[in-house]
Amino acid sequence: MKSFFGFLIKEFFHILRDKRTMLILFGMPLAQLTIFGFAIRNEVKDAGIVIIDQSKDNLTMKISNKVLSSGYFRQVRSAVSVEDIDSYFREGEVKLVLIMEPKFEANLTRHGYAAAQIIADASEPNSASLLVSYLSTILADVQRELRLGGATQIASEVKLLYNPEMKSVFLFVPGLIALILMLICALMTSITITREKEQGTMEILLVSPLRPIQIITGKVIPYFLLSIVNVVTVLLLSQILFEVPFKGSYVLFFFEAGLFITAALSLGILISTVADTQQTAMMMSLAGLMLPVVILSGFIFPIASMPLPLQWLSNIVPAKWFLIVVRGIMLKGVGLGELWKETLILGGMTVFLLTVSVKRFKIRL
Repeated sequence: MKSFFGFLIKEFFHILRDKRTMLILFGMPLAQLTIFGFAIRNEVKDAGIVIIDQSKDNLTMKISNKVLSSGYFRQVRSAVSVEDIDSYFREGEVKLVLIMEPKFEANLTRHGYAAAQIIADASEPNSASLLVSYLSTILADVQRELRLGGATQIASEVKLLYNPEMKSVFLFVPGLIALILMLICALMTSITITREKEQGTMEILLVSPLRPIQIITGKVIPYFLLSIVNVVTVLLLSQILFEVPFKGSYVLFFFEAGLFITAALSLGILISTVADTQQTAMMMSLAGLMLPVVILSGFIFPIASMPLPLQWLSNIVPAKWFLIVVRGIMLKGVGLGELWKETLILGGMTVFLLTVSVKRFKIRL
């Protein structure tokens, strides 16, 4: 028994001396609890709204103030016309539009009926459903405050753009594309290169006539081509099985997908320069890349409802910008004119990650 306790104490010391094991045991749960606790929110806050007040009377001003003071909405544009609505939605900043008809208060007083129209961007159906519910509740509260009853009412008509049937698959397909690409590119590339180092075969490659850049290129090109095949497969299945529309340019879509794939491959190379074993590479890829793609990219949970530190952190996640681009192309049919900022950011990230990963790979070897 004394020998067993000695062995047990030795194992404790062995674990406590290993910094990586301690980081996984205690650091990862704390990080996951913090990120999940703040990021996973069902409510939506500070959503972009445009209020088109065609009446500008006391009642419509009261409704506008109540909407903007609720904490759920922020007005992103003012003095806009109905004709500009489509362009605002295509840019992606506006999530909801409230239109109040001319002579709103007078119609309510004289005829017992006033019309308001709610137009929502339903490319993210979960958020759209919540925002429409919030706005409808505010209009109902105003009606109760005015003690309107019977036939006297504020009638709101709801119009859903880009996903009128509120199909959740419209939300998940673009996110799954990003998730699959990150899994294949970053995870598999980091494991493949790390395996060469772990097995000692990388030394054979180094003494061959191949230069480091050629070794990297030879490793990543197969995954690049396989990733393109996966993108085509997901698109075909989404259109055949789930009837997800594709309204934009295929050329632009595959150009953006190529940028994201290159960024993911660069991350895989970067991880391989740090990791010494395949297990370490897998843990770093899953914990450091997969969780941000799922949590901080807007794949499932709206970024606008997260605390500001997490919103800032989401800006360095390439999948966030790729998702904005993919949803815009597939569901809204937007072009490079509306997506130039996201494309520029994604391209800058790709160049930066590629430069750093190649440079570290050369220094490492």
